[in-house]
Amino acid sequence: MFGAVNQTMTTRSALKAMLRELGLGEGMTVLVHTSLRALGLNRSYGAARLHGALVDVLGRAGTIVVPTQTAWNSTTSPIHLRTTAGMSAEDKRTYLACLEAFDPQKTKSSGMGAYAEYVRTLRSAVRSAHPQTSFAAVGGRAAELMAEHGLECHLGPSSPMGALYRAGARSALLGVGYDACTTFHYGEYLVGNRPMQRYQCRIAGTPGDDWTSFTDIELSARDFPQIGAEFELTGAVRTVEAGTHVPARAMAFDVRTAAHFARRWMEAPGPGEAFRAGGGGLSINNSTLSMEAGVDEEGSPCSAAMSRPPSRILTSS
Repeated sequence: MFGAVNQTMTTRSALKAMLRELGLGEGMTVLVHTSLRALGLNRSYGAARLHGALVDVLGRAGTIVVPTQTAWNSTTSPIHLRTTAGMSAEDKRTYLACLEAFDPQKTKSSGMGAYAEYVRTLRSAVRSAHPQTSFAAVGGRAAELMAEHGLECHLGPSSPMGALYRAGARSALLGVGYDACTTFHYGEYLVGNRPMQRYQCRIAGTPGDDWTSFTDIELSARDFPQIGAEFELTGAVRTVEAGTHVPARAMAFDVRTAAHFARRWMEAPGPGEAFRAGGGGLSINNSTLSMEAGVDEEGSPCSAAMSRPPSRILTSS
């Protein structure tokens, strides 16, 4: 479904109109991915203005959830692999030794955009505990939704993503594309026999040198733009033209509906077969949101220390 709110998105009233055109309203729980730049919002005031608009639309009973991921804290993530490519063994040891250990109370999000970091730092915010794929939330159901985040469950049933799925939440992509759609990752957990992967990270307070390892499914956002394009054809996505500085869209949809569509796409013959073959690695949503103004495009807080054809259309269930 396409709307046409073409007015300037830099005012609070215009942002509220956009959010309501997307079907958001009183008491809803919404997972928000956004680029302030794409919406034409200045980083100095844009996060607060967007947040005010969301609070006005969702009300006191509503809940706002954002991704506060730290993919640099994974030795298998694309950011880590790009950063360490070409390093000598000694340089890599130095890099790993200075890598920040994750502390949910202190560690900044990376590549998630200025709005996600704004929410994380609000006094009322609650953050989940995963060292690589944490979320933060404010509002009526924040503590409930952030309560469980198992180490061996990046974005599955024992994570805030699972809580959002069970809560009947909606997802809003404001000025970003489907490659930033965390909801589709939940669909990966609904697919049987996914390849498993060993992950390594640093967690503050872990005995020894803070390093720990665990296993979870191999995650990949490689096919998310195609999944999203086909998902739109089902009519399940509300879309509004948005942005002033660059062409941009805002989209919203039901988390459960999107996750099940992604599962069915991944299980289907053709492109789904290539997806099931794996090989994606931990590619969690860095490609789009690292372009946000002010975001550390190097990904890791350690970086500065170093010198260097469409498939058949499916019906959502």
